[in-house]
Amino acid sequence: MSDVLLKVEDLNVYYGMIQALRGISFEVNRGEIVSLIGANGAGKTTTLHTITGLIHPKSGSVCYKGQEITHIPAHKIVSMGMVHVPEGRRIFQGLSVYDNLLLGSYSRKDKNEIKENMEMVLSQFPRLAERRNQLAGTLSGGEQQMLAMGRALLANPELIVLDEPSMGLSPLLVGEVFEIVKSFREAGKTVLLVEQNAKKALSISDRAYVLENGVITMSGKASELADDERVRKAYLGA
Repeated sequence: MSDVLLKVEDLNVYYGMIQALRGISFEVNRGEIVSLIGANGAGKTTTLHTITGLIHPKSGSVCYKGQEITHIPAHKIVSMGMVHVPEGRRIFQGLSVYDNLLLGSYSRKDKNEIKENMEMVLSQFPRLAERRNQLAGTLSGGEQQMLAMGRALLANPELIVLDEPSMGLSPLLVGEVFEIVKSFREAGKTVLLVEQNAKKALSISDRAYVLENGVITMSGKASELADDERVRKAYLGA
């Protein structure tokens, strides 16, 4: 079995006449955390939306587990084992914490395994367990982010696609969220991470790609990119 879980090739995406992605190609191997870093408007979220079926490219391909998924609808991609935690969390404010989590398992049939996964998620996120009957809209920003990540785990994914998980959180909670992302890898999941906090993202990633104006301009081991002077100046405040 190939180690490449996700392969993106020569992706071109337009919004009307504006080209958002210009022939980008990259890979994510099983068991890795791979980061996409870049400034606002570089095309990071567009890349994730294209991979997870929310946007269709003009040309290029997305292959997942060796199968082309470029034009497969988003809900079918979830049932194939890829789950997207979007920017802004997108939880259901008027439902309980428990019901939000349960919605993550909507594409699964294995009731006993769902129950086991629910218990595992509630033990991994004790704050969610404490608030399981509370309305999701009453949670703090950090708790809502944990809920979005816990809901993703209920889909039992192989690949978790995370868009700006630390956005709007206090420094203390940012650290906690990144520890959770690391725990995903330890649990055998693969992670594709888009994150404005490039320093933190590179510190937990195996590899990374730098996206500028819809083009990948640099790639390599995360530790090497963190030491690269151009990256430090542009994204790490050095």
